Amino acid sequence: MEHINYKEDTEALARFAKALGHPTRIAILMYLENQSCCFTGDLVEVFPLAQSTISQHLKELKLAGLIQGELKPPKIKYCINHENWETAKALFSSFFEIHVADNACTS
Repeated sequence: MEHINYKEDTEALARFAKALGHPTRIAILMYLENQSCCFTGDLVEVFPLAQSTISQHLKELKLAGLIQGELKPPKIKYCINHENWETAKALFSSFFEIHVADNACTS
């Protein structure tokens, strides 16, 4: 098993996992993956949550690097950060392939 970027990879994986630790954030990412971009108001129409709640979830996803925002006064346009999204998918895939397969329970 390789440990080339152990520190960077595990820190990135933990950051992505933390951002994905809420069902609304997962739903937002799934929605954004099927859109080119959208505004906060668009998400408020899709999800039955207050704009402040949506904004907080967007902030967490942005801090993790999974989405990016572009200021279009007076709104912010959000979309998937494709480079980090691909990195996250690869890190999760690698994690589950290595750790789940090696530690599978046998009955």
